[in-house]
Amino acid sequence: MSEPFIPFVKPDIDEETIAGVVDVLRSGWITTGPQNQKFEAALSDYVGGRPVRTFNSGTATLEIGLRIAGVGPGDEVITTPLSWVSTSNVIYEVGATPVFADIDPVTRNIDLDRLEASITPRTKAVIPVFLAGLPVDMDRLYAIAQHYRLRVIEDAAQAFGASWGGKRIGALGDIVSFSFHANKNLTSIEGGALVLNNADEARLAEKYRLQGVTRTGFDGMEVDVLGGKFNLTDVAARVGLGQLARIAEFTARRRVIARRYFDGLRDGAAVRAGVELPVADFENSNWHMFQIVLPLERLRMTRADFMSALKDRGIASGVHYPPIHLFKLYRERGFGPGMFPHTERVGASIVTLPLFTQLSDADVDRVVAAVNDICERRTS
Repeated sequence: MSEPFIPFVKPDIDEETIAGVVDVLRSGWITTGPQNQKFEAALSDYVGGRPVRTFNSGTATLEIGLRIAGVGPGDEVITTPLSWVSTSNVIYEVGATPVFADIDPVTRNIDLDRLEASITPRTKAVIPVFLAGLPVDMDRLYAIAQHYRLRVIEDAAQAFGASWGGKRIGALGDIVSFSFHANKNLTSIEGGALVLNNADEARLAEKYRLQGVTRTGFDGMEVDVLGGKFNLTDVAARVGLGQLARIAEFTARRRVIARRYFDGLRDGAAVRAGVELPVADFENSNWHMFQIVLPLERLRMTRADFMSALKDRGIASGVHYPPIHLFKLYRERGFGPGMFPHTERVGASIVTLPLFTQLSDADVDRVVAAVNDICERRTS
């Protein structure tokens, strides 16, 4: 009998949450309502009482975060070219210009020296991405932002449950954007949240979330900003509430899995062949993903071949991410090969291994054995 297929990711939604969703469906109030209010309040409590507003995606939160920060035409926003493309697409959406700074090849996050070197008089904000749940050096980041008077919109889409210096991501800093997509450590199926600085920003977020509308009394309505349709449903919020109650459990299990990956790979054939492991940060990272970088110059195979070999062994994998600046949309705007060499090398050879809370120790060992075996067989 063949071993069961190991998926790349699998949401962990318990029976209590499923029953709660059924209750919401039966209540007759399934769009934004009381469950969303509870979710926002619980998220606010989680990040130390800061205002939190939910949205229907982590892309929406980034775009609205930029708008709240006053970013628009004529402004530049510095970010990393190694991220999901939405990180920079939203900069174009608000009429600003993305400026990329290459990554640190060790952390795979934006290189803060290169970020600082990219600042011009037009720079209005920066969007650091916490790849795989590993924060950038927050002390250095905010020292740079304060010195140059820049707004920071943290792309913490992958970092819910991560921390910096003993404080949760979201509990410190400027505007913080979370994603609750189905593959995230906390999911609401689809969704996201913005952590804001004060009540004025929270009210503005509410306007942008729903067509710019402000309601007063029974029949008063005004529209004074150009908003959209970005609200989170109560069905999604109820899922998020169930997930939030278990986030400490989820993070702890992910750290156990990540340690087991390190234990199995660090002294194995993969690392001897030149596979690069992530930074072993078990204090700050939430271990949203476990990513390896393949030594393509030594393996007698492409990345696609490697992923296919994993699939043949019943193991899924992923790519996070192709370099943003090499997509056609960005090449047509003046970006091209050779501009960000660290990003291009990592983006061409990175592979994401399965990591989710239901992954058993035996599953991890299967993945480790497969990676080591493939590398041993194919290293030149």
